[in-house]
Amino acid sequence: MRHTPGLLAPLLGLGLGLALSLPGAAAADCGPFGPAERLAFTPVARARWLAPRVRAPGPLDPLYGTVHRFLSVVQPNPFPSELVKVLLNEPASVKVDEVVRYEAGYVLCAVIAGFYLLAVPTAGLCFCCCRCRRRCGGRVKTEHKAMACKRGTLMAFLLLTTLVLLVGVVCAFVTNQHMHQQTGPSVQAVPETLLSLRGLVSDVPQELQAVARQFSLPQERVSEELDGVGMSIGSTIHTQLRSTVYPLLASVHSLGQALQVSVDHLRALNDTTVELWAVQQDLEPAVRERRERLLVLLQEPTCQGDCAGALSRVHALELGADFSQVPSVDDVLHRLKGVPEANFSSMVQEENSTFNALPVLAAMQMANMVTELKKAVAQQPEGVRTLAGGFPGSEAASRWSQALEELEQSSRPYLQEVQRYETYRWIVGCVLCSIVLLVVVCNLLGLNLGIWGLSTREDPSHLEAKGEAGARFLMAGVGFSFLFAAPLILLVFATFLVGGNMQTLVCRSWQSGELYEFADTPGNLPPSMNLSHLLGLKKNISIHLAYQQCKEGAALWRVLQLNDSYDLEKHLDISQYTDKLQQELGSLKMDMQNLDLLSPAAHQDLEALQSSGLEHVRYPDFLAQIQKPVVKTDLEQLAQQLQGLAQAQSNPVLGQQLQEEAHRLRNLHQEKVVPQQSLVAKLNLSVRALESSAPALQLETSDILGNVTYLKGELPAWATQILRNMSECFLTREMGYFSQYVAWVREEVTERIATCQPLSGALDNSRVILCDMMADPWNAFWFCLAWCTFFLIPSIIFAVKTAKYFRPIRKRLSSTSSEETQLFHIPRVTSLQL
Repeated sequence: MRHTPGLLAPLLGLGLGLALSLPGAAAADCGPFGPAERLAFTPVARARWLAPRVRAPGPLDPLYGTVHRFLSVVQPNPFPSELVKVLLNEPASVKVDEVVRYEAGYVLCAVIAGFYLLAVPTAGLCFCCCRCRRRCGGRVKTEHKAMACKRGTLMAFLLLTTLVLLVGVVCAFVTNQHMHQQTGPSVQAVPETLLSLRGLVSDVPQELQAVARQFSLPQERVSEELDGVGMSIGSTIHTQLRSTVYPLLASVHSLGQALQVSVDHLRALNDTTVELWAVQQDLEPAVRERRERLLVLLQEPTCQGDCAGALSRVHALELGADFSQVPSVDDVLHRLKGVPEANFSSMVQEENSTFNALPVLAAMQMANMVTELKKAVAQQPEGVRTLAGGFPGSEAASRWSQALEELEQSSRPYLQEVQRYETYRWIVGCVLCSIVLLVVVCNLLGLNLGIWGLSTREDPSHLEAKGEAGARFLMAGVGFSFLFAAPLILLVFATFLVGGNMQTLVCRSWQSGELYEFADTPGNLPPSMNLSHLLGLKKNISIHLAYQQCKEGAALWRVLQLNDSYDLEKHLDISQYTDKLQQELGSLKMDMQNLDLLSPAAHQDLEALQSSGLEHVRYPDFLAQIQKPVVKTDLEQLAQQLQGLAQAQSNPVLGQQLQEEAHRLRNLHQEKVVPQQSLVAKLNLSVRALESSAPALQLETSDILGNVTYLKGELPAWATQILRNMSECFLTREMGYFSQYVAWVREEVTERIATCQPLSGALDNSRVILCDMMADPWNAFWFCLAWCTFFLIPSIIFAVKTAKYFRPIRKRLSSTSSEETQLFHIPRVTSLQL
């Protein structure tokens, strides 16, 4: 079947476009269903960041370093892994000798403290007895040359010892106060840390639930786009088919107009031919009568002028065209009877309206399917719905959260007790430091008064009361030293035993990471303390590695290695959900039966035209007669010639007759010939129009009928193919929204949710609070107090030795005055006559 080039190109173009959209071909243009837009998901991971606590550098740092070095000497042993392992798992199996062996340094210090506790009070008691018997703390009996040197040396050593005591007691005061000040913030940090850890534990299920709730974002977006999917698909089908349908309908409209014009010309041709033939029958007798009459007149002997020339014209006066010789078109007219029956303009307009209504028609046809799809989209996949409930440790999280809450509530009374006992400790420390400070003051006052008394001893009026007072102050300091040595050494040893072990056993191994390594070693911790078991994990985790990852801000997913305990992809598998959407979209159909392109009446008209034989009419036969004149002689010219001959005749009768004939010819021309010439012109127009258009009209009719038949059969298939392509594009777009959600959930859960920095921050802060803010001042306090306590011994010795040189020099063996026998009372000396 032949097709016109104007219609063939669009059909080929559409066919090529549909071929490219088939599976395996190049990607089809998805039109309005381009890539999915970017969804804005709300981050659900809460910004948890436990502020790190750091001890600011200060003037006490060198003291803390000295204490650390001293404790390293006291306890050089490494962390006792085996001993602690036995202690945690089988406390009854702990051997005392192993503990003593490990604590050898502390045992030695305990021996020293015990010796001090026995020796110093015993020495003080002996001193009291001697003092009562006037055997100790007396006067210098004789003055000799080396006395000044010896006295100066003793004073220098006493002053140096006193200054050492002063420095020690000042440091003890400062560290005691510093520790007291740090206790409050440190105690307050405990519930804050517990609350932070509780938030870390309890927020995980809530954040997972928030993640699951945000599945509504792609649901809502897909539901919104489903509302317009029918209109969009219909518009796409309309857009892709209009380049074919519009030209075809325009051709049908043009063919309908051409059919109407051709039928009108054919009818005009037939009617004109019949009329011409009837007119010729009426014209022929009149022409013949005029010819015979003129032949008679012009052959008169009396005819003057150019009668011979006029006679030759008259001989040619006869009909030219014979329309009885033209072929009949009755058979063609019979076949075209009633054509065109259809109103092509109205039909094309109606078909255009039907085709333009494709978007609305598609929306109506897809309304039920869209409703079902929206119901399917409104359902949440099972995996997403159970995302939070199936998360590892979700049950353990509630237990941990409750345990942390109970611990935080129950810790407050104990923390208040800690603060209360810390107040008592601070008071005791201040009292004992004040005792040491009192000794220092007594020593300084005694030295000052003694030196003052020595400087005025050469004065005759001097009563030597200042030297005596200085000696009394020194002896008072000695008394205080003996009296408070026991509580001082007891406090020093108690604080030393607690603080030293805290530093060497806990803080040192904590800072070096030995505690984490101990906890990570299998079998060291009892099963009840196994972190993986407590969290409900299938795989043991490294506490040290988890601590480092938490410190870097990692999420619990990576820290707890939940890939082995929790199949996230299973929960994010929404294939069943999307398969249902794909099945529903794959069942889309488009009914285009209302688009006829050509009504039955129009089809019958075109078939009648095709079989009419219009192109087979012998139009040259018509043209052969049309090209002939109606009358071979020009009646106007002949009438004018006769008019001239009539004036040239001498015979008035002949002239009058010629004049009348000329008038009759003019009337014949106007009444018969001119109307017939008009009919011939009309016939010529119809014949030529039909002759030029009939062959092309038949070809176009054949092409239109073939194209309409072809397109009528192919349009549903093309529309279905476009519908399938658009459905796939739409499905890809909508799946893009769900894919965005899945990717966002995967990233949110594995990288952002439950950032465990508060856990590492709590551990770091606990170490800083326990070791830097509590243990260091605690240890520095007992170190300074021990410093003062042990320097009391040289202070006692130098004070007793120096006091003798501050009293008046005794020149005789006995004194006239009696000495007081009270404890630590220096007897008054009477004036001696030299």
